Amino acid sequence: MPTSAGRPTAWCERLHGALDAADARARALAAPLSVTQLNWRADPASWSIGQCLDHLRVTNEVYARAMDESLRGVPGGPVETITPGWFGRYFLRTVIDPSPQTRKNKAPAKIKPVTAVDAAALAQFLASNGIARRLIDKAAPYDVNRVRFQNPFVPLIRFTVGTGLEILTRHQDRHLLQAERVRANAAFPAA
Repeated sequence: MPTSAGRPTAWCERLHGALDAADARARALAAPLSVTQLNWRADPASWSIGQCLDHLRVTNEVYARAMDESLRGVPGGPVETITPGWFGRYFLRTVIDPSPQTRKNKAPAKIKPVTAVDAAALAQFLASNGIARRLIDKAAPYDVNRVRFQNPFVPLIRFTVGTGLEILTRHQDRHLLQAERVRANAAFPAA
């Protein structure tokens, strides 16, 4: 992990920890499941556990590609904390973070999950978190509160790389919670 003044930056450690926790949650949730269980949905309008993992996988890939393109040139020096601007804070609070006030939104077409997953869904999700970890490490020497990238869904919006990294990691909490609710459903198949 890259360092600032000989030690890991606080935000790098925190985001790596969040990805580690997401990996552990996903393994505990999905590793013992059959393909049938991964694809079970409570109703046609809801997502399965596998679809939640696939949505997170593709989101990691799309956001990482957009942020990676902005990390070119001479790093501007590391920062200790990520401080999203007012719009970034609003977006995280109202769209990304799970809470009773969070609105349920349709996923943009670029990050809609597949209709049915196969047995590789968990491994693919974990691999995409590896992509996110490498992006965090690449971004560490930059001032992630200043470097901006074009939002891959709404090109007029430009987030800082720091905000984008917060979106990636916090978005996982939202959809892992959704997947855990699917698993806790009384009608979830035993095998």
